[in-house]
Amino acid sequence: QVQLVESGGGLAQPGGSLRLSCAASGSIFSIKAMRWHRQAPGKQRELVAAITSVTSGDSTNYADSVKGRFTISRDNAKNTTHLQMNSLRPEDTAVYYCCAEILVVRGLSSFLNDYWGQGTQVTVSS
Repeated sequence: QVQLVESGGGLAQPGGSLRLSCAASGSIFSIKAMRWHRQAPGKQRELVAAITSVTSGDSTNYADSVKGRFTISRDNAKNTTHLQMNSLRPEDTAVYYCCAEILVVRGLSSFLNDYWGQGTQVTVSS
């Protein structure tokens, strides 16, 4: 079994900062990518940031709306990813979900699937 647990959400003022963390645990052989998505009330879930393992290291990409304000990072030894969110805006208010593309090996078979956390609420308001 694989579990993802997020932490670090809460209330921030406009212009403030929050740092989200997500820890993956369980029968993990390797993690190919870790992503943060968010879903605001009445809106579709959207990709915020992603970090992917490539031959030369990690590759990151961001939604245009958060470029220059959010930074995704990962600690491969701890199967953890963080999302540093600066210069927060009211429109960043949403439930933030961590997702990891994880390779699980069982016997002679391997499975690459997306696993999701339960979500953490981020509210930006004065």
